[in-house]
Amino acid sequence: MSNKSGNILYLECYSGISGDMTVGALLDLGADRELLENQLHTLPVQGFRIEIDRVKKSGLDACDFRVILDEEHENHDHDMKYLYGHEHMHGEGHGHEHSHTHGEGHKHEHSHTHEEGHEHEHSHTHEHRGLPEIKSIILHSGLTERAKEIAVEIFTVLAEAEAKAHGTTMEEVHFHEVGAVDSIVDIVAAAVCLDNLNITEVIVPELYEGRGTIRCQHGVIPVPVPAVVNIVGEHGISLHMTNTEAELVTPTGAAIVAAVRTSDKLPGRYQIRRTGMGAGKRDYGRASILRGMLIEPEAQEKDSVYMLESDIDDCTGEALGYAMDCLLEAGARDVHYSPVYMKKNRPAYQLQVLCSEEMIPKMEEIIFRETTTIGIRRMKAERTVLKRRIDTIATSLGEAKVKVCGTDGNIKVYPEYESVAAICRAKGLAYREAWEQIRLEAAEKIIKR
Repeated sequence: MSNKSGNILYLECYSGISGDMTVGALLDLGADRELLENQLHTLPVQGFRIEIDRVKKSGLDACDFRVILDEEHENHDHDMKYLYGHEHMHGEGHGHEHSHTHGEGHKHEHSHTHEEGHEHEHSHTHEHRGLPEIKSIILHSGLTERAKEIAVEIFTVLAEAEAKAHGTTMEEVHFHEVGAVDSIVDIVAAAVCLDNLNITEVIVPELYEGRGTIRCQHGVIPVPVPAVVNIVGEHGISLHMTNTEAELVTPTGAAIVAAVRTSDKLPGRYQIRRTGMGAGKRDYGRASILRGMLIEPEAQEKDSVYMLESDIDDCTGEALGYAMDCLLEAGARDVHYSPVYMKKNRPAYQLQVLCSEEMIPKMEEIIFRETTTIGIRRMKAERTVLKRRIDTIATSLGEAKVKVCGTDGNIKVYPEYESVAAICRAKGLAYREAWEQIRLEAAEKIIKR
C-alpha cells in the first residue's frame, strides 16, 4: 500500500475505546513519538506533560500514553473509587460532597470527613472552555492542517453530543470533560498520530460497552453515558453490550470513532501489515486494551452478485432501450441484451441484469413495469474481482479520471469514458488516441508512487 493513497486502520474495540487508548495504539503502530511531543508543545495550553511507556495488560505488552496534569488541573478521570465507588460510599464511614461553581471558570470543591476526626479540603480552578475556545487553541497551534481538521471534527462531534445531552446549542455548551486539559491533549494527540501514519480509511465494526452507573461532575449517571448514546445514535455506530460493570466507551473514544470512521465492514480478505496495542488506565477486572491494525485488502476479493434473466419476444426496441436506462439509473451493476430464438423460431432478446441481493426487488419492479415479460429467472453467481478505485490524474491533455484495478505488481489502469470524451471535445482529438495517451501517462504516475 503506497503512502500516496493512504493507509487503512482497523480498530478492534472489544475492550471499549478511550482517547488515551487510541493514542497508545497509534504510537505502537509506528506514529513518530518525537513529532508528537513537538506538536503538543505548540498547543497554547498549560498544566500538562505526557509520558509514553510499555505496560502489561493481562500478560500482553501494550503502549501506555499518559497525560500527567499538574495539581491545578487534576481531575478524577482514573480514580476508580470516585468513578465506581458511589454505591458503597455510605457504608465506608465517611461522607463525600461534590459541588461546582460556574463563572470565569469551573471551581470544584471536594470535602471528605474521615472517621479519624479530621477534614481534608482542596479546590481546583479550571479554565471554562467551550467549542469556540477549543477551536482557537487548535488553530493557533503548530499542528499540520490535516491534524487540525481531524481534531476540530472530533471536538465538533463531542460538542453536538454534549449540547444535546444538556439541552443547549453547540456554541453555548461548556463541557468540563471536553474542556479539560487531558481531553484536549488526548484528542489532539490522536489527530497528530492519524495524520503522521497517513491513515485515510478507518474501519470500526462495533464498540463494546459496559453497563451500570458511573460518577461524573453532575452526579451518578447510567452507562453508556448520555454523550456516548448521542454519538452512536447520530452516527450509526453499533454497540455490543457486555456484562462488565464499567464504562468501556468514553465520550472522547466514541467521538474519535464517529469523526474518522469510514466503514464498519472489513474486506473479505486482507493482510495485516502492522499491529499496535494501546493500554487503558481504568482497571475493572479485564484487559483494558485497544488493538489497532494497519491492513491491506488483497487484490482479489470474492463476493457474489445476482443475475436476473428474461426472454422477451414481443417488446419494441425503444421500450427495451428505455428499460436498460431505468435499470442502470436505479443501480444495476450491468445490463445487456443478447439475440436469441425462442419457440416456433421467433427472434427475441434475452435480458440479463447484474445486481446486488438488496437491489433485486427494485430491479424486478422495473423489468415488469417497462417490458412485456411475465417471468424473471434469478441466479446467484460467485465472482472474483480485483480491488479497484477511481483516481484523478493530471496528464499532458488535462485532468482525467482513471479506474485503477489491482495492487502493486498487478495494476491495470483504464481511463474513464466521460473524462476522455470531455478532453476530446475540448481539444478536437480522436478518442482512441487520447484514451491511450491518458492510460500510458496515468499508469506511469501510479506505478511510481
